[in-house]
Amino acid sequence: MTNTRSNWLPLAITLAIQALVSMAVLTAPVMAPVVAQALGVSATYLGLYIAIVYLGAMLASLAAGAAVARYGAIRVSQAGLLLCAAGLLLCAVPSLWTFVLGGLLIGLGYGPITPASSWLLTLTTPAHRMSLVFSIKQTGVPVGGMLAGALVPSMLLLAGWQGALVAVAAANVVCALVAQPLRAELDADRQPGKPLKLGNLVQPIRVVLSQRALATLAACSFIFSTAQLVLTGYLVTYLSQVLAYGIVTAGLALSVAQIGGIGGRIVWGYIADRGLGANRTLATLAFIMAGSSLATALLHTSMPTLLVFTILFVFGVSATGWNGVYLAEVARRAPPGMAGIATGGTLAITFLGVVLGPPVFGAVSAAAGSFRYGYAALALPVLICGIVLLRSRAPAPGNK
Repeated sequence: MTNTRSNWLPLAITLAIQALVSMAVLTAPVMAPVVAQALGVSATYLGLYIAIVYLGAMLASLAAGAAVARYGAIRVSQAGLLLCAAGLLLCAVPSLWTFVLGGLLIGLGYGPITPASSWLLTLTTPAHRMSLVFSIKQTGVPVGGMLAGALVPSMLLLAGWQGALVAVAAANVVCALVAQPLRAELDADRQPGKPLKLGNLVQPIRVVLSQRALATLAACSFIFSTAQLVLTGYLVTYLSQVLAYGIVTAGLALSVAQIGGIGGRIVWGYIADRGLGANRTLATLAFIMAGSSLATALLHTSMPTLLVFTILFVFGVSATGWNGVYLAEVARRAPPGMAGIATGGTLAITFLGVVLGPPVFGAVSAAAGSFRYGYAALALPVLICGIVLLRSRAPAPGNK
């Protein structure tokens, strides 16, 4: 690989790919009421779509490390984009079964993107900039969410729900084509003879469990991902039902939290690289996340809107801002040459938090009679993560 390693190109293409696949995941949920009506089901059932997507993502993330080693990070990312496009096109067929299959394909496309980008960015990023670079790349997730929220409703009005799905599919295909000229240079380290076998699915988990630091990071990411999805998935309903906010104001509050996440990912990456270190940065984020979750549980109708938005902004800064620092630290702690495999293993556990965490939150809230209790209960496991991370030993300078 040439001096592209030291310039902005790998970051730019991985950021664009991350944003497009994230937009693909959220396109159908943004149109949930319309899609549900077309499929003849209740909109509440479309919540299962996210679980199906992330189940596919879990499986794909486990296979990603070996696939990246054999085919290269760019080729695997292109395959992910095309799988997302195919899934969106299947979702456009007005059938519940094709919608389920489409969600699974989108998950299979989404899963390998982060392990592939971690592999590439680990090779092309100086060690002292890794947290910042990984954090900038991970802003692609909330950027994709903002693109879905801003563009998909307009496309729905212009071309219908099926037209919107086709348009986002086309954008994913275009991104795959744009990445093609970079393939020869950025995939120069691929190993075409590396075998792909069923045992490769187990290897990432073995790598994670064999390293205490990786296992700790993965376990904390399970809780952090739950907090992130609870914030984005339940906030509008919480504000509407408990604080009697209108849907427009509640949606604006969610946008404020997302903006906090975008800024937070960059700022925390910078702070981690500039001396605080990844473990202490993640511990700090956990403490802020726990406090924000508790503060969200205590929101009430007499609070000024600006204060509510400020609390939710801080919640977004922490609950959506941790990913880049976390992924950079996973890459640092991974055995030499295994950044992609270690990332795939930890992400499988992260995605498990996405699949299991929000339903548990919903069940706790339903049993207690209010989302307030769900947000209050969330603070405890997040706080425990902060304590565990604070007590974990950081690697010696210059070592993983």
